[in-house]
Amino acid sequence: MRPGIQVRPAQAPDLDALVDLCLEARAEAGVGAQLCSDDRGRLREQLSALGSVEGGAVLVATCDGAPAGLLLCRLMGPGLFTDAAVLALEAVFVRPELRRRGIGHALLAAVTALADEAGAADVYASPLPGARGMQRFLARVGFAPAAAHRHVSTAVLQRRLHQDAGALVGARGAAARGLEDLIERRRRARGRAAAEPPGDVRQARSMSMHVRRAVQTRRPSGSSTTTS
Repeated sequence: MRPGIQVRPAQAPDLDALVDLCLEARAEAGVGAQLCSDDRGRLREQLSALGSVEGGAVLVATCDGAPAGLLLCRLMGPGLFTDAAVLALEAVFVRPELRRRGIGHALLAAVTALADEAGAADVYASPLPGARGMQRFLARVGFAPAAAHRHVSTAVLQRRLHQDAGALVGARGAAARGLEDLIERRRRARGRAAAEPPGDVRQARSMSMHVRRAVQTRRPSGSSTTTS
């Protein structure tokens, strides 16, 4: 760690400076709304809650005594689906004018110490899609792709689920109407079949008609009786 750089757990007097850092990180990220709220009061409450919850940690980095960066993380597990504990890196940010001074490395070194102390074999990070500088930094210190996160607002998710449910009901209704039409067509076909005479009767009638036509065609014209 370079002289003048210090990393320590955040205290109550650091909250205003941490809120400023969070808002700077939000403004820099292309999708900053996914990082944090823009309400200062709410941010203070959330940072205080993370620092006080079991497994949560809020670290502040200072350069020559002034706040320069922050790191938010949580220790997760062991849990229902895993026997191993992992450390989840929620956010890491260093002010642009103070980068390339080792502050980011110092923050990650502190996280490594926390993970090692808790027995966490892995550290996971979820950098925001728009934070390209942070993505490059994490890749440079050894973070590799492990999974992809997808995001959707609650309102959009509710709307899409409602649309899908409506489409499903419509499809089921169309299928039911199609089945009813098929049953009706078959019923009509059976009715027509029942009204028609059997095939041998129809055949006999047809043969009789052909015979009468043949007889009428071959009968001589003089065979008819005329009364004068």
